[in-house]
Parts: sequence; structure tokens; C-alpha cells
Amino acid sequence: MFAGATAEEEAERGASVAVLPVGSFEQHGGHLPLATDTLIAEIISRRVAVDYNLFCLPPITMSCSHEHEGFAGTVSISASTLVAMIADIRASLTRSGVHKLVMVNGHGGNYVLSNIAQEANVAGAVLGLFPGADDVGSARQAAGMVTTAHEDMHGGEWETSILLHAHPEVVRPGYRDADFEASDRPYLHALGMGGYTKSGIIGRPSSATADKGRLALDSLSSSFGDLLRVLEG
Repeated sequence: MFAGATAEEEAERGASVAVLPVGSFEQHGGHLPLATDTLIAEIISRRVAVDYNLFCLPPITMSCSHEHEGFAGTVSISASTLVAMIADIRASLTRSGVHKLVMVNGHGGNYVLSNIAQEANVAGAVLGLFPGADDVGSARQAAGMVTTAHEDMHGGEWETSILLHAHPEVVRPGYRDADFEASDRPYLHALGMGGYTKSGIIGRPSSATADKGRLALDSLSSSFGDLLRVLEG
């Protein structure tokens, strides 16, 4: 259960850094749920919050999923709304004495989070964005994944493995037959996912295993420590 701690427990923890899962509510083909990105952001956030004794917030469950519209179930909010939500959350945390935040992003389409972090950190590192491309690359390698992040863009080996490890009950058996390749997608911003895949999948979910998901999370937790050291100075 997310945010299961009490006020007394958080006061005792006295964390100076909070972790915010940022997910989405969008199609992930026929084998993964609409809440996939939120689940994965929350899985990573809970893991690092436990490992580093941080304040774990409940997730943002809808974000910028406009490239997936046209597929049943996808719901988006505007980038400006997401910016305002992050700003409000940071302001509230600051008033309660928590001055640093890490956004754990589960959705690749949330490009605006990079701009939010860059602007917030002009006067010093106070807002982290995790995982970065290097963190994911290291985790994929540590897990022995056979695909790259580019070719395994959506609903593939990475996402399916993490959910097979942490929430196997949400993964439908069809993942073994859902592979779809679309590595060349130069006009994704113009055409959306529907311009490159009818199933909504771009990647190789058939290669996913629970062990790969476990090893990927171990690697991500280790990489998170490097970011935390930057924020804590």
C-alpha cells in the first residue's frame, strides 16, 4: 500500500528528501494494465525509500500521455497541469520542512519533468529526476536484458519484467506473443504511437522474466544512491 506510514512515523523518520512516483494512465497493449507506468514508478519509489529511509509520497497517476490517445483507456493531463502539480507538491513539502524531492518517472513521455528539474536546480541541487537514461541502461545490462531501451520502448521486456517480479498478477499471459518491432519512428511526435503500432506495443515482452525485473530494481537502487549524494551535498 502506498503512503502507509502515519504522521508520527514520518515525524520520527525526519526525512529531508521525499520521493514522488510520477506515473500515467495509458494503454500498454493487451498484456499490461493502463496503470503500468504508475505501478512501476511506485515500485521503484518504494524500493529506494526503504533502502535510503526517505519519505515516499503517493503517486501522480495521470500525466502527459498524448501520444497514446486513440487507444482505449488512455487519459492525459496537460504539461502545464503537471508543472503546476509538481510546484504545489514542492511548496507543501517545503512548508513541512522537506526541502528536496526526487521525481521517479515511470512514463517516457513526461519530457517536461526535465525542464522542471533544470529550472529548479539553477541555484543548487534540490530536485532530482530518476531514473535517467544511464540508470536504465545500467539496469538493463545488470538484468541481462536482450533489448535496448530504444527498441524496447513500450510494453516490452523492461516493463513486463519489473511487473512480473513485483506484481505478476497484473501481467496477462499474452505477453509471450505480443512482440512488435518499430525501431524506426522518426515522426512519433506527429503521428503518435498509433502511427507505428496497432497493438500499442513496441518491444519484446516475450523476453521478460521476473528475475530480470528483480535485478533491474537492484541496479536502480544502487544508481539512486549516486543521485541522492548529489542532492544531499
